[in-house]
Amino acid sequence: MTIAPPVVRTAPPGSNNAGGSGSVSWMAWPALIAFTLFGLVPLVGVFLLSFTSWNISGDIKPAGLQSWRTVLADPDLLHSLWVTFLIMGFSWLVQTPLSILIGVFLAAQHRYRAVLAVLYFVPLLLSQAAISITYKALLDPNFGLGASLGIEFLQQDWLGDPVLALGVVVFVVSWQFIPFHSLIYQGGVRQIPASMYEAAQIDGAGRIRQFFSITLPQLKYTIITSSTLMVVGSLTFFDLIWVLTAGGPGDATSALAVEMYQRGFKANLMGPASAIAVILVLCGLVLALGLRRLGGRNQADSQLEGM
Repeated sequence: MTIAPPVVRTAPPGSNNAGGSGSVSWMAWPALIAFTLFGLVPLVGVFLLSFTSWNISGDIKPAGLQSWRTVLADPDLLHSLWVTFLIMGFSWLVQTPLSILIGVFLAAQHRYRAVLAVLYFVPLLLSQAAISITYKALLDPNFGLGASLGIEFLQQDWLGDPVLALGVVVFVVSWQFIPFHSLIYQGGVRQIPASMYEAAQIDGAGRIRQFFSITLPQLKYTIITSSTLMVVGSLTFFDLIWVLTAGGPGDATSALAVEMYQRGFKANLMGPASAIAVILVLCGLVLALGLRRLGGRNQADSQLEGM
């Protein structure tokens, strides 16, 4: 008795693959609607508001390009941009190497790995306002940790000196978000084939050589993803800076988000504040697209190139 081979039916060219993709396309609609309502609509509203004159309590009046001229001609904008990029750059330099090291450590097989992972993740669960209040109390030169323990180094005016205040902001930002990026790198390390390390061990490569020759090159696109989240997220730091330093001393820590708040809700100038908000969005878009290009033309090329 002969058994006939199974008949494979293929969909004719131009068809919808037997309704496969069309039958599930509706599942994307809730996300698309939510993104439109809570992403695109507010963005368009802020963009239109930047061409108006509004003091919150009065009527919204068209103002043309007046708000943009005021913002672009103000030297405080360049200073706020400089402070924003300083915080972005220094926090990236601190977070990236430490996150990679912690992620590699957590990805290995350790006896207390799960407990350590939970402990490392705790700072991310706290609100930025609570963290800022805590560090502001700990760094108080008169009643803080340094005064209580008698440590002269900690009794400096950390939030009263422009350089030290900027360093404190970078430290607190890094302390809170290193756990999140460590989790990203932990997942990236676990995707690296174990056979690559086994071959390196056969060739006599030690742990340090394996780290620089295998781990770091294979984490290239994970580093790009993590860096994108870091630099774009740095543009939105407000509550942490405002509670910790209020943009001071002077304007040493007055980032763009702080400048936007001061213009919009302190000076009641929503037009210029909306213009700064649009500049923040444009900066984030340019940075994200620039980092994306480092990963290749598309996601498939990026993933295949590192294998």
